[in-house]
Parts: sequence; structure tokens; C-alpha cells
Amino acid sequence: MPNATLSAANIREWILAGITPQAIETELQLKGFDENSIQEHLQEFKKQRNAQRQFRGFVLMAIGSFLGFLSCVLTLTEAFPQYYGIILYGLTFIGVSIAFVGVYYVFE
Repeated sequence: MPNATLSAANIREWILAGITPQAIETELQLKGFDENSIQEHLQEFKKQRNAQRQFRGFVLMAIGSFLGFLSCVLTLTEAFPQYYGIILYGLTFIGVSIAFVGVYYVFE
């Protein structure tokens, strides 16, 4: 029986390769792991994959929020009057869109 300990390097490799949980389960079964250790590996894989997606989501929400804030400040100060409409509508739309993509990654 192979070593049933969780290997962080294997889990990171699976995440980077984009392997599905079913493929991981099949691979571990072929290597001779028992059912409990397979479930532990899958649980840790899903936990780390979701943590990575949440981090990406929070970064996107921060970028979107910053763009929205920047749009608000530039609109209120009228720093560039010739670009008022672009800043008010364009930059705000981009910021909100990026923030919503981040929300999708966090709550998916």
C-alpha cells in the first residue's frame, strides 16, 4: 500500500493541470490507495482549489472597487471635463463588471 499521507506537491500539481476530481480518484485507485485516503485527498484538493478561486475573486472585487472609487472621485472633481461621460459611465461600468466577476468567483 502506498503512503497515504497528503502530498501538497501532488495537490498543487493537480490544480495547475486542471484535473477533475473523478480523474484524481481514478488515479489514486490505480495507485492502490484505500477509500478513506482517496476521500481525504479529494477533500484537500477541493479545499485548495476553492481557496485559490476565492483569492482570485477577492482580488477582482478589490480592483473593481478601486476603479469604481476612482470613477467617483474623478467625476466629482471634474478633473477631466472633456472626458466626463467616459469616466462617469465607462469607468464605472468597467469597475462594476470586474467586481461582479469577482463576486462570481467568491460565491461559486
